[in-house]
Amino acid sequence: MVTADAARNVVGVIGNVISFGLFASPSPTFYDIIKRGAVEDYSPNPYLATILNCALWVFYGLPFIHPHSILVVTINGVGLVMEFAYIVCYLMYATKKQRMYVAKVLGGEIAFFAIIVGVTMGVFHTVKSRGTFVGIFCLIFNILMYAMPLDNMLLVIRTKSTEYLPFWLLLANFLNGGCWLTYALLRFDLFIFISNGSGMILGLSQLILFAVFYNKKPRNTDDKPGNVQMSSSV
Repeated sequence: MVTADAARNVVGVIGNVISFGLFASPSPTFYDIIKRGAVEDYSPNPYLATILNCALWVFYGLPFIHPHSILVVTINGVGLVMEFAYIVCYLMYATKKQRMYVAKVLGGEIAFFAIIVGVTMGVFHTVKSRGTFVGIFCLIFNILMYAMPLDNMLLVIRTKSTEYLPFWLLLANFLNGGCWLTYALLRFDLFIFISNGSGMILGLSQLILFAVFYNKKPRNTDDKPGNVQMSSSV
């Protein structure tokens, strides 16, 4: 008989695999940057946002914050390393102004994360209270990450073209939300449940939009989407 914990581990491993694929999805963008020798108009914001999001989830999954969350720690730890690698690559080919911007934002994120860690360890003294405090911030930032492609959805509605909605990434994002939602239900975790439930709904809405406008003749437009990384953490 398969126990709930065993099933949760299996679902978590599947979620790790899908999440890794999503973390790796910006690789073609950075291949293009290296080939061009410049970042041009590519935005570092998705990668900077993902760094903070992953760092918060790694902290959340530690045993003294939220026990039994090793799979949350592993995938977000991997994601954190990959996102830092993207930022290093970005800085190598960025202008001085772009580098200054990244340094300011990254410095702000490090300071914010340090405050969260300090308050958590200094003010809260039980696993439950620490998990609740850190989980609230994880929830907020994860929902924001899932909402990042919304500007592309508006562009699809305006242009009636699915050019800026990559189907396989949309599908992977939806499945990622579904896996981690199931993971949260098997040993109930409110914060993973809410953040990935919201992400699954947003992912489904993007797939529906893709189906509605698939093969429709696009309008002429000069609008271009920002380069958005799909959410990939729990």
